[in-house]
Amino acid sequence: MTLEELWELFPIFLTEHKETWNKWYENEQIRLNSFLPAENIIINHVGSTAINGIWAKPIIDILVEIPKSLSIDKVKELLVCNGYICMSENKDRKSFNCGYTSEGFAEKVFHLHLRYEGDNDELYFRDYMNENPLLAKQYEELKLSLWKKFEHDRDGYTSAKANFVIEQTQNAKEYYGQKYRRG
Repeated sequence: MTLEELWELFPIFLTEHKETWNKWYENEQIRLNSFLPAENIIINHVGSTAINGIWAKPIIDILVEIPKSLSIDKVKELLVCNGYICMSENKDRKSFNCGYTSEGFAEKVFHLHLRYEGDNDELYFRDYMNENPLLAKQYEELKLSLWKKFEHDRDGYTSAKANFVIEQTQNAKEYYGQKYRRG
């Protein structure tokens, strides 16, 4: 399929915040812990479904941080053997999804971001939004304003949100300091 055909099959759509998203994350975290090496792996719920009360794509974003002593390619193999599809990768970052079918989205959809420890800006953004409900509402309004315009253009949607996300992540880093820096 072309990228355009994929975007047509898997459009952007937003829904009201659902408490079940946290349970979906918790269940998937348990599943991930059942096959990933336990030593020093950190798993977090990130993305809009981890921000309290805002509309979001019903896709659970998961950040998996691994120590530099662990091979990112070995972890990739484990994820692929357990149902994740690698969508993009470079030396230090790999992105996966699970829950995409030939007919469209499954009931539960996950995006997993595999990184080395400390590559975790999403944690700063998530916590800053949760501690600042007015900013979270602004983010929600931005997302809602972009939804229909970019319904079949994921890259455009992400790009249109980028300035807000970058600015608020920087504010969060200044506010929290080294809260999530490890190693």
